[in-house]
Amino acid sequence: MSDLVYEQQDAICEALEALDDDGGFQTDTWQHDEGGGGRSRILEEGDVFEKGGVNVSVVEGELSPEAARQMGGGEGVEDLSFWAAGLSLVIHPRTPMIPTFHANYRYFERGDGEAPGSWWFGGGSDLTPYYLFEEDAEHFHETLREVCDAHDPDYYPEFKAWCDDYFYLDHRDEARGVGGIFFDNLNDGTPDELFDFISDCAESIVPSYRPIVERRMDESYSERHRRWQTVRRGRYVEFNLLYDRGTKFGLRSGGRTESILMSMPPEVRWEYDHRPDSESPEAALLEVLREPRDWA
Repeated sequence: MSDLVYEQQDAICEALEALDDDGGFQTDTWQHDEGGGGRSRILEEGDVFEKGGVNVSVVEGELSPEAARQMGGGEGVEDLSFWAAGLSLVIHPRTPMIPTFHANYRYFERGDGEAPGSWWFGGGSDLTPYYLFEEDAEHFHETLREVCDAHDPDYYPEFKAWCDDYFYLDHRDEARGVGGIFFDNLNDGTPDELFDFISDCAESIVPSYRPIVERRMDESYSERHRRWQTVRRGRYVEFNLLYDRGTKFGLRSGGRTESILMSMPPEVRWEYDHRPDSESPEAALLEVLREPRDWA
């Protein structure tokens, strides 16, 4: 798992840099106080990507009882020592025509990993568009469905529904985006079988997103489009700070704050009771966010 997350970090950064002549990733290598560490790669002020972060962490230590409760898995495991490895990325494009992209794949182990429920995989990938292009959503979901179906035909419908439910802002009565897949506490197979699934998920990150970027990166946009993008980014921030389990767990468990909050967009706008015209492209997006669709 450690090898996988580092290899995929390299592959993803290389693919994104190839699309953005003005954007290059800065590398920040860090150490965890209790053991292990990670490597954060951050891109800012690119021509295509306004901000992006691709982070790896491979750490060990001891959980606080509160952090152990917060994570939601391994409730019956008394040992608070842990080992974890994960790959996490968020890409905020400059143009409103390209969606924001998020993915996270991780492995967590409590104690020596021998007790029932003491290890599990988790993660997922999801897409947050500002303007709805149905072919982009279809491509994204079809890529994820192919990966899931190669391992278990029940995975995609289950994890797609889980994603729609998880990335939902109850106080707004709308989804964060058009979804993807999401799962947690996955340990209903052998470690090798599930590692193969996680590997294929991680390797699908570039082919699921790069064609969308290539299709939209040269489309023109106006100040109106940009303003709408910053308003919708506000919803992204609201979800991450109010609901996201990974953000809350990371901050409560003494995680590295800069790496955790790298997911935040660089420019955000909140407007009081902002409502687009009913026949506008902005309203068309909201309709889908309030009534999730089957894309694949």
